[in-house]
Amino acid sequence: MSDTANNDDSLKTEEPTPRRLEEAREKGQVAKSQEVGHWFMILAFAVILGLLAPQVAGGLSESLTGLIARAHQYPADPGALGRILGTLMLEVSLVLALPLAVVVIAAVLSGVLQVGLIFTAEPLKPKLNKISLVSGVQRLFSSRAIVEFVKGIVKLAVVGAVAFLMVWPQREMIPLVPSMPMPDFLDLLGGLALRVVLGVLAVMTVLAILDLTYQRFQHNKQLRMTKQEVRDEHKQAEGDPMIKARLRQIRAERARRRMLAAVPEADVVVTNPTHYAVALRYDPASMNAPKVTAKGVDKVARRIRAAAEEHEVPLMENPPLARALFDSVDLDSEVPPEHYKAVAEIIGYVMRLKGRVPRAAAPAGPGPGSGPAGPDSP
Repeated sequence: MSDTANNDDSLKTEEPTPRRLEEAREKGQVAKSQEVGHWFMILAFAVILGLLAPQVAGGLSESLTGLIARAHQYPADPGALGRILGTLMLEVSLVLALPLAVVVIAAVLSGVLQVGLIFTAEPLKPKLNKISLVSGVQRLFSSRAIVEFVKGIVKLAVVGAVAFLMVWPQREMIPLVPSMPMPDFLDLLGGLALRVVLGVLAVMTVLAILDLTYQRFQHNKQLRMTKQEVRDEHKQAEGDPMIKARLRQIRAERARRRMLAAVPEADVVVTNPTHYAVALRYDPASMNAPKVTAKGVDKVARRIRAAAEEHEVPLMENPPLARALFDSVDLDSEVPPEHYKAVAEIIGYVMRLKGRVPRAAAPAGPGPGSGPAGPDSP
C-alpha cells in the first residue's frame, strides 16, 4: 500500500456518520460474518440429524426397497424405464423436501439476522479494480486476507479436534462395525454424527460471535471519515453556511423593513440619543400597555430616528429607558410593569403635546395591571 494511502487512513479519525453507513448499506457494503452462516448451516444439519433423519431414512428406504423388490416386474422398454425413474425422483424429492427447506431457511436467516433485508445490484456491477492484477495481488496479501487465512487454519484445527473428541469415547465400537446389522450400524452412525455436529456447533457458536464482532469492527474502521469529510457531509445535509448566512441576512433585512414601516404609526421614539432608538405605540382602547413597534442600535437606530423625523413622530431622549426597553422588550410586545411609570410619563407628555387629552386628564403613570393610566406617576 502506498504512503499516500497510509496517510489518508491516518487522517480518518472520525466514526462514520449514520448517512455514511446508510450509503454503504445501499451499495451492499455491510458487516457480515461467514462464520455466522456456517453456524446456521451446522444448526440445520443438527436439526435434520436429530429430528428428521429417521423420517428421511424411512422414506428413502421405502422408495428404494420397493424399486429393488419389484425390479423383475418392470418393462424393459425405454419409455417405461423413464416413467419409473421419474416416479422414483419425485418420491425422493418429496422425502428430501423438508430437509432442504430447513437448509434454505437457515441460509436466509443467517443473512437477515445479521444485516436485515438488502436489495441492491451494486455488488454485481463490473469494476476495473476487480480484474486489475495489482489490485488482486494487494487484496491477496492484505492484512484482511492474512487474518482470514489464519482464521481458517485455526477453525479447521479446532473443529477437527472437537470432532475427534466426540468420536473418541466410541472407539471400542469401531471393530464391531463389520459384524453389525444394518439398522444397528445406521443407529451408531447417526448417533456419532449427531454428537460431532453438536460439538462442532458449540465451538462454532464462540467462533461466530468473535468473527461477527471482528467483521463489524473492520467494517466500521473501513468507513471511518476524515474531519473534512464530516464537515462536507454536514454542509450537504444542513446547507452551505455561506448560503444560510445570506438567507439570514435577507430575512433580517426584510424584518427591518417591516419594522421601519411601523415607525410612522408610533406615538413616540425613545432615544439614547444616538446609539439606541425604541418606537412606542399606545392605543388605550385596544391595549393594556404601550407596545414596542420598532427598536435598533447604531445604524438601525439612525434609520428609525430618520423615519420618525420624516413622519413627525416625537423623539424623546431618555438613555436609561431606551437601553432598558431595547434589552428587555421584544418587538410587538407590551412594556413590562417595571417600566410603566417612565413610559407613562413620556406617553402622557406626547399626548398633551398632540392635544389628544386635556392637560388635567393626562395619564400620570401605569399601575400594576392597570395600563399606562395608573396612579403611580409623581
